This record gives sequence, structure tokens and C-alpha cells, in this order.
Amino acid sequence: MIFRNYNAKNDNKKALRIWQECGWLDDDKNDKAGFDAFMNSVVCRIIDINDSPECMVTSTECTLQYQNEILPLSCVTSVNTSRIARKKGFALQLTAQVIAEDAKNGADVSTLGMFEQGFYNKLGYGTGGYEHIISFDPSHLRINVNHRTPTRLSADDWEKIHHSRINRLSKHGYVNPKSSKITKAETLWSPNGFGLGYFDKSNILTHHLWFSVDKNMESGPYRIAWMSYQNYEQFLELMAVVKSLGDQIRLVSMHEPSGIQMQDLLDKPFRNRIITKKSDYEHGMKAVAYWQMRICNLVNCLQKTHLNCTEFQFNLKLTDPIEKFLTNKTQWRGISGNYIINLGESSNAEKGHNSSLPTLTTTVNAFTRLWLGVVPASGLVVTDDISAPKELIEKLDLALRLPRPTPDWEY
Repeated sequence: MIFRNYNAKNDNKKALRIWQECGWLDDDKNDKAGFDAFMNSVVCRIIDINDSPECMVTSTECTLQYQNEILPLSCVTSVNTSRIARKKGFALQLTAQVIAEDAKNGADVSTLGMFEQGFYNKLGYGTGGYEHIISFDPSHLRINVNHRTPTRLSADDWEKIHHSRINRLSKHGYVNPKSSKITKAETLWSPNGFGLGYFDKSNILTHHLWFSVDKNMESGPYRIAWMSYQNYEQFLELMAVVKSLGDQIRLVSMHEPSGIQMQDLLDKPFRNRIITKKSDYEHGMKAVAYWQMRICNLVNCLQKTHLNCTEFQFNLKLTDPIEKFLTNKTQWRGISGNYIINLGESSNAEKGHNSSLPTLTTTVNAFTRLWLGVVPASGLVVTDDISAPKELIEKLDLALRLPRPTPDWEY
């Protein structure tokens, strides 16, 4: 497999064609402008067929919050194969090369959004936590906060919006792209997109909402694509803004924020779900796990792992399925191997094996899920590829009791 870097001058129209063939973009002015902004925010690798781009993978530099630590993260932001290049293995091979390059350049973790569970597992990705998406009538919000008049925001404000997003109240699992052009693309891609927010005395956007509306601007549904706030007082003010739309808008959907149970803020949620069932304005909550992550540097990730538990050690026998998709020239070869793991307030990993210690045998997929706190070890024994003595599983369950990880950024 031969791949190369994207050349904006020569490849733009053909790359855009690939996205259109995949159904990701329409022949729309904002879609094309968003595509250009997006391509300016990523590194893109391409496979050619007959001297024309037919498979492309993009990634961008991000950070991942793990508890109170910040880790360098690579986000694979798109994987696209044209209609004439399907079922040739290009997507997996090229994505593997992108992961390897980004890991070699310092990414400790890699993440992506999946189109279906199982495909990217072949590259070592483990499925992330459930995202809760709630739909409700904004007039039913139990918010008694007097909000100030917000300021209108448009796609032209993308730099201020991005600054607000990356400076939001941060939680375990949050992802922050470094390039502000990502936000520019997202605002341009939002159907009928608009924002409402608040600036401080220094003209810094402190907290805001960004909406998209597919069809009916008059009564909705409206979708809150994201919301950004630095404290919970600002969160309540934003929710008061949402409630103020309730005289006209009949349904709003949004991701449930980390640390908040949205049902607490709704009046008669069960009654309203029954009344609106199967309507265009149906209330409800759904959970879906659509993002995946994988560790690329185990030593660095464990160095930044601080757990509230009695220190303990074990052997880790780790396999990494990405190896079979990498070329012999690739410097980073995955993270398979035998390690001695120490977990506690100060954690670490080192190559080796100690016959006096219990052994955890697993894949990078499952170990990443365990490390993030997606599923406890006892659950992964049942549903994923983990085996260990019962006593070690119990210790891991107690040690890795972490908040539900969520990137709080769609990709």
C-alpha cells in the first residue's frame, strides 16, 4: 500500500467528491466552505487509484482529560473510501498508518467515531461510554433562574466560539481539538445554525449554546449541538435561555452534560413521554456508544493515572491487533508485550514479567476501556477479552471507579 499527503490545490475537488459519494456532504455552499475549513484543521493521508484520490483518512491534534491530567490525543476525524475502492482493505490499512504516525509523533491515545461496532476494533479501539441524548419540551424545564439577555452568535464568530468551548468546565474524558478551524467547520455544517451566549467585560465569550434546526424553524425540533460553560451558575443561565424558547419551540434535544442528570430538571418526564409517544415531538432519552479510544503509549498513560486505592501490582499480557495492518517500515508497532503494572496514587508500567504476581491477559481494546472507566473489570470479563484471577479482578473493580467518561465533543 502506497499513501501520500493531501495536496489542497490538486486534491480538493476529488476529495470533496469522495465525501459526497459517502453521503457526508451535499452540493451546498456552506457544506463546501465547511469542508475547506475542516481540511485546513487536519492532516490528511490519501491512497490513489489511477493517480486519483480514492481513500482518505484525516486526523487532528487534540488533548484528552484523564481525571485531572491532560494527555496528548490524536483524533481520527474522518475515514472515507470512494465507490470504486470499497472492499480492498484500504480504510483499515490507511487508518492504521495514521495511528502509527500520530503515535510516533507523541499521541498517547487515539480516538474516533465509529460507523458500526467491530470494524475499528481490528485496530485496537475499544468502545467508549454511553452518551445520553435527551429530548424535551423546553417549557417543561424546572428552571427558576432569571437569565440576562443573550448575544446572538453566528458562524462568523467561530474563533470566539472555539475559545469558549476549549475553556469550558472540564471533566474526565473531555476532548479538546487544538485547531479552531474544527469549530468553524461545525458551525458551517449546522443546518440553520445559530448561537446564543454571554460575554464578559473583556469581550470574552464565557458561556454559550449552539443550535441546529433541520426543518421547522418555527416550532422545532431544535438540536443543541453543544453547550459550553465554566461553572454551574452559567449552566443554569443557559438552561434558562432554552426554557425561554418554550413559548414557540416544542422540542429540544441535547447531550446530557457530564455530572448532570437532566431528568431532575424536567416536569413530569414520564407523563410527557407517554403523551408524546410516536409523535414528531416525542420526549425521551436514548443512550448510544458511538466513540472509541485506544492507548498508544501505555507507559505515559499509566504515569498520569492517579487512583484512590491501596497500591498493588500485577503482570499485564497485552496483545494489539493493529500489528497485522502495519507495514514493515512503520516505526511504531503497537503496544503488544508483557508489562509489570503498578496501580495506586502513583501508577506506572514497565516492560517485564514477575512470576510472583498475578497476570491480567487482555487486548489493548479492553484494557483501554478498563483504564478509562467505561466498564469495570468484572463486566469486561463477561463481554470483552479479559482474563485474570478473581482476586485481581476485584482489586481492579475497586481501583478504577472513575466518573463516566465522555468527550463532550462530537467527532
